[in-house]
Amino acid sequence: MEAYYNCLRLKNKKVRILTHDRKHITGTIVDVDPQYVYLRPERGGARVSAFYPYGGGYGPGWYGNDIITLSLFTLLAIALI
Repeated sequence: MEAYYNCLRLKNKKVRILTHDRKHITGTIVDVDPQYVYLRPERGGARVSAFYPYGGGYGPGWYGNDIITLSLFTLLAIALI
């Protein structure tokens, strides 16, 4: 639950997330629930193996509209930037 409350506190803020598989993801937290954090990746950020609910992460609207859904259990660290 600690990851949930940390993400909730950082909602609508730009963060850098480190996952258990050592991937760094930078973006803005747009929502959080007890299982997932929903992150809008920053332009030019690395793509990760995560679920892209809108458009599969491809095409001209990728940066502006897509949200990465990450399980809270995969988060190793989160930092405000």
